[in-house]
Amino acid sequence: MTEQGRNDGKPTVAVVGGGYGGAAVVKALDDHADVVLIEPKDAFVNAAGLLRALTQPEWAERMFLGYDSLLQQGRQIREYASGVDESGVTLASGGRVEADYIVLATGSGYPYPAKTRADSAADAVAELKATHADLAGAERVLIAGAGPVGLELAGEIRAAWPGKRITLIDPTPELLAGYETDLRADLHRQLDELDIEVRLGAAFDREPELEPGRAGNVVVSAGGEKIEADIWFRAFGGEVNSAFLGETLAPRNAKGQLPVDAKLNVDGHRHVYAIGDLTDVAEEKRAGFAMQHAEVVAANIIAQIGGKEPESEYRPSPVPVVLLPLGPEHGVGQFPSEEGVTVLPAEAVAEWKGRELMTGKFLELFNLA
Repeated sequence: MTEQGRNDGKPTVAVVGGGYGGAAVVKALDDHADVVLIEPKDAFVNAAGLLRALTQPEWAERMFLGYDSLLQQGRQIREYASGVDESGVTLASGGRVEADYIVLATGSGYPYPAKTRADSAADAVAELKATHADLAGAERVLIAGAGPVGLELAGEIRAAWPGKRITLIDPTPELLAGYETDLRADLHRQLDELDIEVRLGAAFDREPELEPGRAGNVVVSAGGEKIEADIWFRAFGGEVNSAFLGETLAPRNAKGQLPVDAKLNVDGHRHVYAIGDLTDVAEEKRAGFAMQHAEVVAANIIAQIGGKEPESEYRPSPVPVVLLPLGPEHGVGQFPSEEGVTVLPAEAVAEWKGRELMTGKFLELFNLA
């Protein structure tokens, strides 16, 4: 079965992936083209709020927003893509969507609970609540991985349960290497204040046999020391969702990312774009950057639809950017500024992200504000 664009004279834009970047580009193009969103999930997931949904289940339903509220004119196909070429998208079912423009926004996978495992919002909420019950009963929590995800998870657990023992382990010798010295010093200070133990230079001798996120007896050795816990979480091991692409469009790099130019065209394809984690843009992969990519791509496609030369280009930040909450009231962050870098105090991180986790921003994007 082949799906063509609607007979309204508008070109068809196939957007593969409905995460942060994909949702933003759908919203921007909905009035300009016949937009087809190819996304197996039945709802957008605000992954920035999943860790709080784990520790505070009343947040869970708020993290899932139906695509029907986003797509005012376009439509969604709830399938996985199995291949892409310059003229369309092949679906896992064997069907095909012919398209004039293609935007690849499939993002990356990450161990639960930082990303959901279910395509159904109801199933994802149920899993979060079940894990919450196991976590609530655990006195000792082990988190493997002290990057932004592991740190944020530790902060959310501490905010919900002041009495739990929380241990973070990571094989690297320092936290958030590459960020400002003042930021890292403040991070250590806040972790001490929150009584979150961090063991650096420590990797598992052997990973626990118990599945992450399940209550049970965890006894492991890391960095030559024995660690005991009642539950553990994996906070490392993200992978770009690009295996379905093969080498049809362009050779992917060792991380599975596609080469793109400044206009975010996939190399050699003027009507095929990539955004977010899927790109080889040299920057930390963040939701905010994916949404900035979406603005560039939408502007370029609108120009092309209008018979003009696309001119919008994306320039990555010259300095690393991060907004890392440690629960609703703590956290660290840094942004580029005229002076080079501005390190944010915890109050600013809480105000900009930590308290609401950008919920209002996405309600507005999905026409639900």
